Amino acid sequence: MSSDQKPDVPGDDTDRPHRLVVAAVLTGLEGLVLLVGGVWMAVYALVGDPDNERQALTGGITLVVLALLPLLAARGLLARRGWSRGPAIITQIMALPVAYNLLQADSASIPAGIALGVAAVTALVLLINPATTRALGIRGPGNAEK
Repeated sequence: MSSDQKPDVPGDDTDRPHRLVVAAVLTGLEGLVLLVGGVWMAVYALVGDPDNERQALTGGITLVVLALLPLLAARGLLARRGWSRGPAIITQIMALPVAYNLLQADSASIPAGIALGVAAVTALVLLINPATTRALGIRGPGNAEK
């Protein structure tokens, strides 16, 4: 390796693939939407007139807690941490049934279902891409250093 080339090591931001950045942004946006939705539900439970105050508050708190997974995963992806790919993939897999349910509704939630489905599939494809895997320092079975 010449002196002007840097090794591809996790945490080195100079050669971060665009695929990794886009996957991190999509995962972070999903986490942000969960966070905003959770805060909105919790505030509505406290100051609004929900049918069941306790259930609305519990739902809001649950969404806020669930938002931590994709937000931490997005931060880890941007920092090129290998552990972050698993939670990011789990987030996308969990988003697919939600997108499907939104698409089954006869309301304004159909565009949200389309957007969520496209974002989840795109992020999944980007997260399993070999360039992303290499950038995170993940080696496949049989490729571990001895």
